[in-house]
Amino acid sequence: MVKFSKELEAQVIPEWKEAFVNYRQLKKHVKRIKLSCKPKLSFPDSSHGSIGDIFRRFKGGGRTPATIKVRNEIHMKVEEDEENEEGEDNEVESCQQTELSQLFSLEDEVRSFLEMLKDELTKVNQFHAARETEFLERGDLLKKQLQILLDVKRVLSDRRRAGVSPRSSSSSLQNSNRFSKGNDSGTDDVISALERNGINFVKSAKIKNGDAKTSFRIDIPATGRIAAATAMIWEDFVNNQKKGAEGVISRRQVQCAEKLIRNGFVELYRGLGLLKTYSGLNMLAFSKILKKFGKVSSLYDIANDHLLSIKESYFITSDKVVKLMDEVESLFTQHFADNDRRKTVKFLRPQQKRGSSHMVTFFVGLFTGTFVMLFSAYVILSHASGVFSSRAETSYMDIVYHVFSMFALFSLHLFMYGCNLLMWKRTRINHNFIFDFKANTALKYRDAFLLCTCIMTVVVGAMVLHLFLIYKSHLPRNQMDLIPAILLLVSAVIIICPFNVLYRSTRYCFLRVIGRIICAPFYKVVMVDFFMADQLTSLIPMFRHMESAACYFLAKNFSHPNPGVCKSKRMFMELAYVVSFLPYFWRAMQCARRWHDESHIDHLANLGKYVSAMVAAGARLSYSRQPTVHWKFTVVGTSVIATVYQLYWDFVKDWGFFNPNSRNPWLRDELVLKNRGIYYASIALNFILRVAWIQTIVRFDGGIFESQLIDLLFASLEVIRRGHWNYYRLENEHLNNVGKFRVLRPVPLPFQEDGSDT
Repeated sequence: MVKFSKELEAQVIPEWKEAFVNYRQLKKHVKRIKLSCKPKLSFPDSSHGSIGDIFRRFKGGGRTPATIKVRNEIHMKVEEDEENEEGEDNEVESCQQTELSQLFSLEDEVRSFLEMLKDELTKVNQFHAARETEFLERGDLLKKQLQILLDVKRVLSDRRRAGVSPRSSSSSLQNSNRFSKGNDSGTDDVISALERNGINFVKSAKIKNGDAKTSFRIDIPATGRIAAATAMIWEDFVNNQKKGAEGVISRRQVQCAEKLIRNGFVELYRGLGLLKTYSGLNMLAFSKILKKFGKVSSLYDIANDHLLSIKESYFITSDKVVKLMDEVESLFTQHFADNDRRKTVKFLRPQQKRGSSHMVTFFVGLFTGTFVMLFSAYVILSHASGVFSSRAETSYMDIVYHVFSMFALFSLHLFMYGCNLLMWKRTRINHNFIFDFKANTALKYRDAFLLCTCIMTVVVGAMVLHLFLIYKSHLPRNQMDLIPAILLLVSAVIIICPFNVLYRSTRYCFLRVIGRIICAPFYKVVMVDFFMADQLTSLIPMFRHMESAACYFLAKNFSHPNPGVCKSKRMFMELAYVVSFLPYFWRAMQCARRWHDESHIDHLANLGKYVSAMVAAGARLSYSRQPTVHWKFTVVGTSVIATVYQLYWDFVKDWGFFNPNSRNPWLRDELVLKNRGIYYASIALNFILRVAWIQTIVRFDGGIFESQLIDLLFASLEVIRRGHWNYYRLENEHLNNVGKFRVLRPVPLPFQEDGSDT
């Protein structure tokens, strides 16, 4: 049977963990009471009553006159016993002193327990009241937004019914004009109220048939969706061109406003559900600990009285949360679900899909075993054929090495991400909330392991087939080299496949994030965007391998293969600089956009870090082509500056370490992992992997195969470092959310009053 303390820890809301009742500390007090009660106290004169009777006299807590009187009686009794038994041995005297100290200790422990219980109850009540007030205010704001939206729809509907088509007959025109005049008096008040809430109704200067046409415009905040923003801009442009009006409320804008308000209600309902769970878990914890207290101390009446007072406290008796949840369900069903209760439940209470985890685990093991078998077969075939010897042709390495390295680095990164997901789950770091992922479609750690093992199994299988055909088949070489090309093509097709197979939601989310990274300066940057951009900075070797593979497969070198053409062309050499700079450039543009949005100087400092990394990467690339003393000193200088910059940002800004006033020396006040040694070891590991660039200025003696293998090894170490960095970066972000009790995603609202900012 699972202990309640562990069950409570598994169910608490991570961001509100500090606001929950401290069950573990209360349990420690109960254990101290139990230890104090173990030896049975017995006095010759039983007129003073039992221990329970003594504690019932100071049931309210504190040193009341009754408790002082009892203590004086005990002191007098002990003094009388000592005078009458002066001749007895010291063993009896020490026993009486022990019993007396145990009685005083028991009294103090009970008082400490009751005082802490009172403090915890006050903390829970205050937190519940604060969150309740916050959610009620949010609910009032959303209801007002909904009413404005309904008024907008009403005005547009009235205007649409009053509108006239250019091809309509004169009789219908007259009827429509009469309806418009009669209806204007009924909507003017609504229009004036809407204008006060940020909606602009602009009368056009263009007059047709003697009547001025009225057009409308509504401003929708940016939602981060490129498609939606483009559609709204295009629709506005088309409407303006067609109607000759300067302000037209488009159907797309009204739909976006409705979607924002709907998402606001969904988040509000989720927050109310969390607050309801919060009150239920705390009530259960209070009842459990008081039950233990009564059982240990035999003070059942005190325990029952305190339990009754807790049941009458605010966080239990308040029904505002339940009423607001019912109201949200009713409004959502009426206005967003077409009176369909099932649709409401689907939006407000989404059920997390129960995937076949055992089947996924089985396939992970199957693909892992297959990969090991195929890789062993590849090693045996390559050794037998001598493709990696110094006398072998370099064309095979120029093609296969880049394709294999590209997939190997990607799969390793995916494996590290799976390890991150596993650790975040076990340490209760809410990564789905931080990244704004949907829990029912987000990638699980088993799925990440399945993808990486499946990819590597297919890639190694293709390599075995390719090597076998080269040395056992009489097919032309350019036809056999199509196998790696087909592998790349199939991978690209799978990523953009529109069918709902192979984790479509994850694939499309990945493509959306990549699109936002490329267009970073043009709209707001969110957490998942710059987190993914940081991953790309560690995958620059993978992009270089993609560049080399594209050169071989797209430059039409199959009919006349020339292994050195991709390295000798100037365009290819210049493109290598672009590929090495792009991830840093994208990340720097994100910092610039965040500085523009938030005006925080740290974003400019972060931009400088990526600029220094770009300079160091360019210097190392130039040194690899011109290994002169000048470039060597340039590489050392730029790399040292960039490394110191990066290490400072890793430890201080991203991980939150090196706080001299922290209760955890040179770390931070709050740690998720209990063993502090892990953090110190992680600091040392990150430092070692950050200075791996030293291998670029240290020449290893060896052939082409050995040098390429070393490059792949150090590229893999950078991927491992990034996966190691990911955990502590998200841990720090999670602790920041916990410190601010942040559990709801910020949803922008389309309408705002004068002087407000929603």
